[in-house]
Amino acid sequence: MIAILKHGTTPDQAQHLIQWLKKMDLDVHLSEGKEVTILGLIGDTSRVDMELLNSLEIVESVKRVSEPFKQVNRKFHPKDSVIEINDQVKIGGGHFAMIAGPCSVETEDQIIEVAQAVKAAGAQVLRGGAFKPRTSPYAFQGLGAEGLRLLMAAKQATGLPICTELMNLVHLDLFADVDIIQIGARNMQNFDLLKEVGKTRKPILLKRGIASTLQELLMSAEYIMSEGNENVILCERGIRTYETYTRNTLDLSCVPVLHGLTHLPVVVDPSHATGKAYLVPPMAAAAAASGADGIMVEVHNNPSCALCDGAQSLTPEQFADLNRRVEIIREAMR
Repeated sequence: MIAILKHGTTPDQAQHLIQWLKKMDLDVHLSEGKEVTILGLIGDTSRVDMELLNSLEIVESVKRVSEPFKQVNRKFHPKDSVIEINDQVKIGGGHFAMIAGPCSVETEDQIIEVAQAVKAAGAQVLRGGAFKPRTSPYAFQGLGAEGLRLLMAAKQATGLPICTELMNLVHLDLFADVDIIQIGARNMQNFDLLKEVGKTRKPILLKRGIASTLQELLMSAEYIMSEGNENVILCERGIRTYETYTRNTLDLSCVPVLHGLTHLPVVVDPSHATGKAYLVPPMAAAAAASGADGIMVEVHNNPSCALCDGAQSLTPEQFADLNRRVEIIREAMR
């Protein structure tokens, strides 16, 4: 349920109404805009007398929200959310970010060399896997805690904030210095994990599951936000269809759909979606044209020797060219 307050309502009047609503065991989300102030009511709203609420002097109108996702809903928060990372990078609300780096951290020299290269090419965030979910138990699983240490070394060398995946709650304490915690596609509906990262207040990059609907993605984001963490970034990384030529099918239609449904920023990962390096630049360009708030790309200094996903990784030179293309497209779309 949302209550739209009349223009000219004072902060004291709004707070008085909020306190009254909270006495009904409701959480109240306040969204203040230039023209309108909205109170989003979360909880058992059946106890709210809509006619009484609508009759209050400061209330313009009251509406029920039919969608099961509340806090992520644009009806609760009409303005785009802008996620800030360390006062360095902003994503959403017109702010665009390039996130780039290797699928997995392999050595200190490798991750620092890639970090320096992607920064020089225009990346604002360094991605890299320390803990790797792999389909085969015999594949490289990442360096774990040592990989996190190497990411911190790359951060120190370049100043880039880092984004890396958390797979298990037992490792959460190791992520204290990680700037963006990634929740991968396989864990999109690991609700215990979502609730715990919701308590961290860190920016969370939530990847869409390979067979998940947009509503399921938004409900997973709702789990994070319900614990108080509003710093959620959604990521489209391809879904499973009947097509086998590409690794997954990149659903770019989800970008404008999600922008209509939610205030959260949406980034696109064309590397995992296509699984083939030559497809990454055109799909990144298409993602920029679709209105994405950022692009996440796998970059390796020697893809043919990569321990993980070399076939979909760009070289630093290819990434620099991709970034130039994306800038041209974004400028043309303005």
